[in-house]
Amino acid sequence: MRRLATPPMLAKHVLAIALIGGFLWLGWWQVSRATAGNALSWAYAFEWPVFAAFVGFLWYREIRDALVSPAALASPAAQAAPADEVAAPALPPVLGTKAPKIGSGFRRPVLVPRQAMAGAGQAVPDPALDEYNDYLAWLNANPGAKASEYPGRRA
Repeated sequence: MRRLATPPMLAKHVLAIALIGGFLWLGWWQVSRATAGNALSWAYAFEWPVFAAFVGFLWYREIRDALVSPAALASPAAQAAPADEVAAPALPPVLGTKAPKIGSGFRRPVLVPRQAMAGAGQAVPDPALDEYNDYLAWLNANPGAKASEYPGRRA
């Protein structure tokens, strides 16, 4: 329970209570306007409580994620795959990515090993790519030129 009393969690509790109370009050206000003859307010009278329920759902998830013990997340038994599944080969982590925060509710993406292309290690000729690279080289050599001035342009 100590994890629910940290300053960030206390701020989330205050924000959630304020939003839920405010949304319910706005819903009641729209009901009073709708009963006074404003027909459009009936839609808002149902919309504001839905917003309050959504904030309540998010608040519940934050509390649930905060109560999950980090030891349970780190234990190999909690992350063990069923015996009938085939384990994927270990892949190196992608550069520039950070490991997800424990208890964040997000899962790591599944990395699939790339298949080798035909003639791996050899450049496959691609005339369209070569033409485009020539065009980019010409633009780099002529920085003030317009694309319409390119001499290799097809009509």
